[in-house]
Amino acid sequence: MAGISATALSVAREDLETRLPSAPLSLAEELFSILSVLDSNAGLRRALTDPARDRESKVNLVSNLFAQQVSTDAIAVTAGLASARWAAARDIGDALETLAGLTAISVAERRGNGSEGLDSLEADLYAFKRVVASNHELQRALADGRADDSAKANLAKKLVPGASEEARLLIRQAVVAPRGLKPSGVVERFIELVGERQQRWIAEVSVSRPMSQIQLSRLESALNGLYNRDLTVHVAVDPALVGGIRVKVADEVVDSSVITRLNELGRRMAG
Repeated sequence: MAGISATALSVAREDLETRLPSAPLSLAEELFSILSVLDSNAGLRRALTDPARDRESKVNLVSNLFAQQVSTDAIAVTAGLASARWAAARDIGDALETLAGLTAISVAERRGNGSEGLDSLEADLYAFKRVVASNHELQRALADGRADDSAKANLAKKLVPGASEEARLLIRQAVVAPRGLKPSGVVERFIELVGERQQRWIAEVSVSRPMSQIQLSRLESALNGLYNRDLTVHVAVDPALVGGIRVKVADEVVDSSVITRLNELGRRMAG
């Protein structure tokens, strides 16, 4: 996904982030159910992504179709997608799949007190992927378009009997609605989303010279307080920094290195 569709998804993810602290797993289930309707109705996808159609009519269409079936949060998320601009009609479905996956992942994150929950979810998804990859009969059974969805879902559940509720939901979605991919390919996409989420718990720190254990402990304490979570801190020495420190957590960078301050001063002097 690129261009205006990538921008639309980025905005939608930011909006979803405000809902995730209290979002139940049922929200992910509802978003997947709406995705099923979109995937089965090309006319609806076109109506929701038609740039000539005004925003209000799209929002009303979403509300009229789904208000009696899903929560207000699911309506709001879907209406937000419908209000955006998309390069292709399929992109809105891809975005909805991503948001539903992120919701389930966030629930696992909260249930497992952060990174431990994400690690557990990732392990469950990898376990399914490994089992399927090692058995060609399973691959054919799960990819059989003539097979009943319930039968596929039950088979998948048996492959990872100890998986969490969040993992079972994501695996079920992968086997009943692979959307043109192999089920293992969809699971791999969910694993990638878990990896992105895990970066929120990792601080990549660059310093100009090695830190003492006391300095490292103080840094860890300061970062945990700043981000209000127990981060895993990875420190690397980079002499090019000259002095100071550079911290990256997910997509956020905090940079106080001397070279950065000199470059910033140079830009101000030049302009």
